[in-house]
This record gives sequence, structure tokens and C-alpha cells, in this order.
Amino acid sequence: MSWIREGELNLIEKISANILKAGPMPKHVAFIMDGNRRFARKKQMERQEGHMQGFNKLAETLRWCKHLNIQEVTVYAFSIENFKRSQNEVDGLMVLAKQKFEKLLEERENLEKHGVCIRVLGDLNMLPLDLQQLIAKAVVSTKMHNKCFLNVCFAYTSRYEITNAVREMAWGVEQGQIKASDVSEALLSECLYSNNSPNPDLLIRTSGEVRLSDFLLWQTSHSCLVFQSVLWPEYSFWNLCEAILQYQLNHTSIQKARDLHREHQAFVQLEADRACVAEHLQHHGNGKPADARRRQEALQHYATCREERIHDFLEALQNRRDSYYTDLLSDAVVA
Repeated sequence: MSWIREGELNLIEKISANILKAGPMPKHVAFIMDGNRRFARKKQMERQEGHMQGFNKLAETLRWCKHLNIQEVTVYAFSIENFKRSQNEVDGLMVLAKQKFEKLLEERENLEKHGVCIRVLGDLNMLPLDLQQLIAKAVVSTKMHNKCFLNVCFAYTSRYEITNAVREMAWGVEQGQIKASDVSEALLSECLYSNNSPNPDLLIRTSGEVRLSDFLLWQTSHSCLVFQSVLWPEYSFWNLCEAILQYQLNHTSIQKARDLHREHQAFVQLEADRACVAEHLQHHGNGKPADARRRQEALQHYATCREERIHDFLEALQNRRDSYYTDLLSDAVVA
């Protein structure tokens, strides 16, 4: 089954899509694709077939998102917690993932045609080496595409992601690239696996479960959360429209909360900068209080230096992440 399905919406779907698009539309939608195993039990089929049907539904959902002008989709494909399942099921999921990434690489021309950029978020070191190398090929070969983005969370949990981001900042401090005082909520966001993406506007979980299961906890603090009872392989265009309508009904309050949060972040950063500047002036001011002009100049200088440090640190961090994929591809060629 292809990752990118061709085909138009039918007439009723087109009319409904156009009505929805008259209102505010989410640009980034995240899915917890839950219910594959229950679907398999319901249909009296093997679990692996249920997971296969779940992938087929993802391909169909991506087609709907394309017609609804949803530019970015993030999916919870495999949690770190899933490694606790039976070895047989985990092995089957790894085989399925390998098959699907091999299929993706066969479809590179189609991905280029539609401008689809594939990103895989998670600790890939937990995966079999051959799967890591396939993922690296997929990520690198679509890296320059910029029309739409598919983020696949694989070997992922949000708490692990946040913990890793803290480690990245600690590494930056140890390397002397940033100061401990540079650590902030905004910087942590930039160190997450999802740093190249805007936060989701809408998160959808299927199967009737009403929890996030450690998925995008940081990124969805100001997102619309929609829980739907339908099992993922049975998801429909109309289920998606219903979720988008929920987003539209709550759009004003969501936007207001985001704006207030941005203002608060800016205020907190300004206060932190002022505290650092005040401490510096106290130690280097020969006991004389600085006048307002000097304090303002020192504040501007400090903010500029901080931003430069953070920019250089994030660039170094991105280079380190890019080299991981480069090394995997080099090892694949040697092998």
C-alpha cells in the first residue's frame, strides 16, 4: 500500500471540505492511531493484519488532509512502551515498519512530486540497525521537500523526548556553547525532536481512550484535543471533519491562550535578562549604581549575545543530529 494515495474527494466530500475551509483550519494535526488490535479482534484477524489495516488508514487520512490543506501531520506510530508487548508482536511491527519504509523509498518520485518531507521523531538507536538505515535514507532523501510534512513518532514517548532535550542543553553548557542562565522554556522547545515543526493545532485520538499516553505532552499544551470512539482502521473522512469542526468551535479560545503564553514567555525572558544584567553591573560597577541609559544598553547587549549563543548552540545541535543520519548512510554503503 502506497504512503501517498492519489484520487479526488467525491462531490459531497468536496462540498463539505469547502464549507470547512471557509473557517479557520488547523495547519498541523497529530493523530494517536489507536484501535488496531481491537479492530483485529473484532474482525477475527491476526494482530499483524490489524496493524496493516491501520497503516492503510494512515495513507487514506493523509490524502484527506492534503485536500483539506492540512500541511503537517504527526502520528504516534510506536511508543517506547510498546517494546513491553510480546516479542512476537514487537518483531512483527518492526518487520511491518521495514516494509513500509522500503515502500516509501520506492515512491521517492511521488513524494518529490507532492513535496512531502518525512521526519522520524524518537530514539532510533532502540531500533534494529537495518530499520535505522532505511529511516535515514527516507529522512535524508525527502529533507529538502517543503510542501507538506509527515512526522512519524517511532520509539518515542514525550517524557523521554523532554528528558533528552534537558540532556542536550546540559551538553551545550558543558561545551561552553551556552550559559546555565540561557536555559529556558523556549530553549527546551528548540531542543525537542519536534523543533522544526510548529505545535499541533489539533490532536485526535481514536478508539474511545481519553488520555495522551505520553504523546506530545509539551507541544499540545495549547492544542485542541479531540477524543473519538471509532477504531483507527475504521476512521472516516467524516470523523476527521467532526474533529476539525471541534477545533473551529474552540479556535478563538485556543488562539487567545497561545497569545497569552507567548507574552508570558517574553516577559519571563526579559526579567531573566534583567536579573543577569543587574548581577553583572553589580560586580563590575565599582559600587556605583548604573543609570537608566547604561542599564538599557547593557540589557540590549546581553540579549544580543544570548541570542547569538543560542543560535550557535542550536546550529551545532542540528549538525550533530544530521551527522547521525549521515553516519548511518555511510555504514549502509560500506555494508
